Order: sequence, then structure tokens, then C-alpha cells
Amino acid sequence: MIDKLLSNYQEAIAIILFAIGFATLFFQRNLIRKIIGLNIMDTGLFLFLTSLGYIEGRKAPIIVDGVTNAAEYVNPIPAGLVLTGIVVSVSVTAVMLSLSIRLYSKYHTLDMDEIYKLIQKEKEGRE
Repeated sequence: MIDKLLSNYQEAIAIILFAIGFATLFFQRNLIRKIIGLNIMDTGLFLFLTSLGYIEGRKAPIIVDGVTNAAEYVNPIPAGLVLTGIVVSVSVTAVMLSLSIRLYSKYHTLDMDEIYKLIQKEKEGRE
């Protein structure tokens, strides 16, 4: 069991990172900490996809010296997915941070429980 874990340490680290990010996202009430947790989850997922796409002894998929056999190269699809995921992750993080700034300017807190209570008070005030 331990030898399989040591031979696949990248996947184990990726799963641990994902679990840490999920726990942070689930248990923290501060919006900035939730954003950090989501980014940790993204990092774990990117590490997992990258480690699955790498095959020991193979080269980057760039045809050199006329070698066109696919068995000689690493699969480029996981790397493309990771690059696309990084771009999406940066964009989502930017949107979440801008929305957090808007929430802070309106409610003067980033605590989700406090924001929820303030929204409930606003609703009661309107009725």
C-alpha cells in the first residue's frame, strides 16, 4: 500500500490539496478565505490532471526527426485542459474578488453569516 502511495505521490498530494481547499470553502465564513479555498481546490485539480497526463520516458508532442508514432509522445490534451482551467480560474477569481469588494462596501463585512443577517433585516424593513 505504502509503495503504491509513494509511486503516485503527485496524485496523493493533489487529492490532499483538493480536500484542504474543499474544507476551507465549506467551513470558513469569510469570503476571502472561501476564494482562497477555491483556488487551492483548483490547484489540486490542475496538479492531478498534469500528473495523469505525464508518462515517464516520453517526449513533448512536437514532431522532430520525422517520428510520427503517437507512442513516443506525451498526451497533450491534459496540458491543454490545465491551461484552459488556469485561465478560467483567474477570471473567476477576479470576478469573485470584485463582488467581494462590492459586498464589503455595502455591508462593511465579509462574514457570510453577518451578510445574511443584514440581508434579512433589509427584507424585513421593506415589508
